[in-house]
Amino acid sequence: MKALRPERVVLVGSSTMTEEIGMTHPDLFRGIQENMAGFKGTVRVVDIDDPTPIEGDLAVIALPPDESLTWAGKCGEAGVSAIIQITGGFTAVQRATYNGHIERYGFRLLGPNSIMGYLDTGIGLITAFNEGIAPAKGPSSFIVQSGGVGAAVLDTAISEGCGISRFAFVGDKIDIDDEDLLMDLLEDPETKAIGMYVEGVKDGRSFVETASKVSAVKPIVALKGGISKEGARRARSHTASVSGSDDIFDIALKEAGIIRVPSIQSLIHTSVALANQPPLEGRRIAIVSNVGGPAILGADAVVRAGLKMARPVEETVEQVTSKYPGVEMINPIDLIADADGERYKHVLKAVLADETVDGVIVINQMKSCFFSPGDVDGILEALKGSSKPVVDVIPGGTDFRTLRGRFIEAGIPAYTDPSHAVEALEALHSYSLVLKGEYA
Repeated sequence: MKALRPERVVLVGSSTMTEEIGMTHPDLFRGIQENMAGFKGTVRVVDIDDPTPIEGDLAVIALPPDESLTWAGKCGEAGVSAIIQITGGFTAVQRATYNGHIERYGFRLLGPNSIMGYLDTGIGLITAFNEGIAPAKGPSSFIVQSGGVGAAVLDTAISEGCGISRFAFVGDKIDIDDEDLLMDLLEDPETKAIGMYVEGVKDGRSFVETASKVSAVKPIVALKGGISKEGARRARSHTASVSGSDDIFDIALKEAGIIRVPSIQSLIHTSVALANQPPLEGRRIAIVSNVGGPAILGADAVVRAGLKMARPVEETVEQVTSKYPGVEMINPIDLIADADGERYKHVLKAVLADETVDGVIVINQMKSCFFSPGDVDGILEALKGSSKPVVDVIPGGTDFRTLRGRFIEAGIPAYTDPSHAVEALEALHSYSLVLKGEYA
């Protein structure tokens, strides 16, 4: 939405004020200023201890509730079109006062209790206050209702090299809510897939209708908080949400074409796969690996997920074994530990051309094998232009950190565990059903 696409940003806070319990702190205010250094527009800092005139399209306020309401009013008078309220702790009466400001001045509000606000890598807008929080540009966007969950998703995405287009921390959702942001991301040409962390929605029917419009064009995955009675009770007080019955929420998500995931890690893994790979049109999966054990674990995960292990046709078998007679063409296909890039390329081209294969998991391990970073070239050459979804597995920590960048740059999701790769393919298959109207 235009309100979150400013040319001028004004940061409102204090260089001295600290709440006894709350997020207001000089370090938070300074952190936001530092992270806004890369913003492509202009930034004005308004320190309420020595205020300057408010001039901007978007205001970011990091003050206690009473002071925030005072300065929100001043921002409204100055013609600001949107406010991101970083800090929380607002009572029902104070939230009502904020709503009064919205009605009077007509600005949009993200928050309160947004905590880290909004990120847009296209314009360098980063209202988070922590160091090292600037992600690379990429095709995934996220909407989160928790600063903690959002920070974990963002930090993991950055550490794994997953690019992001936009990232919204919605907080209490007094004004701007999930529906507003979903429609905004629908219009964002850089966003190819959307990940959500949801504790509750204001209007279930309206949310389903909006999400259905978006999921028909771009895949949406969601992690739901507040499943248990205890969790739901905490969610209500956490972000003033209405969480409702989990069974009903699950039905609503399916009706909206939203793919549900069970964990933070799953939210990232599936979002990245959906943003970079085509839908999985069938259930038949081939695994091509230079190690036996991880391939077997991958096959087990494929079956558990309700997918199937593909059976290559005789022509594919002949094409591989005529050149590499030591490769036994039983899926999962073990290329043997001495496999190099050329062997991977030959086998993958044959497997991808096989009509009985709908998707492929590639496993390439360096430890205990002769695989080297240069061998990635052969894999990527084979995958170039593939119309079938492919995901990669690099077992182990150091191997993964060494090789992942090459795959991510090529749009191939990379994981450390075969089960994560299968989870990604499962989501890709679910989205193919969404597009056919067969998911619910």
